[in-house]
Amino acid sequence: MLNYIFGGMIVLSVICAIATGNGESLADGIISGAKSSVELLVTMSGMMLLWSGIMEIASRGGFTAVISRLLSPLLMRLFRNVPKDSKAMNCIGMNVSANLLGLGNAATPFGLSAMGELKKLGGEGDTATDDMVTFVVMNTASIQLMPTMVGVLRQSCGSAQPFDILPCVWISSAAALTVGLVIAKVLR
Repeated sequence: MLNYIFGGMIVLSVICAIATGNGESLADGIISGAKSSVELLVTMSGMMLLWSGIMEIASRGGFTAVISRLLSPLLMRLFRNVPKDSKAMNCIGMNVSANLLGLGNAATPFGLSAMGELKKLGGEGDTATDDMVTFVVMNTASIQLMPTMVGVLRQSCGSAQPFDILPCVWISSAAALTVGLVIAKVLR
């Protein structure tokens, strides 16, 4: 549905630009927008590759396992049906640690693995378990101690201090996570 909406907006914009004699401005806008998109894509891809590599090294070196163990008491309270030493709990811990560092898409492979493992532990058909719902809420509204990807975006847009938003990020992400978890537990 959104494809049709955006497609319609593009067609309408082209028609309006031609009808008002602004075809040249439209062409300039398209070219500069494409250039900006490619530059942003290269910047974001480089950062995602860097942090994905760092997370892989951290995983192989045991750093994420240490973080998972540190988070284990909290995660065990949230995921009561997941065994402590299961692969699902390890993947959840790695996903949470990547999200704490604000790595965004670098956390995705761990999140997909965690969801697959949670599905093996008790999912029936297409119905999500309570632990799966809790994990999705945690993954979506995660607390970010260092929002790396947002900092990169702000820096690429010319921000002199890309991380001056940290207190706002901490407060808003903590509030979103708290509200999400409370609602997930209440609706259980």
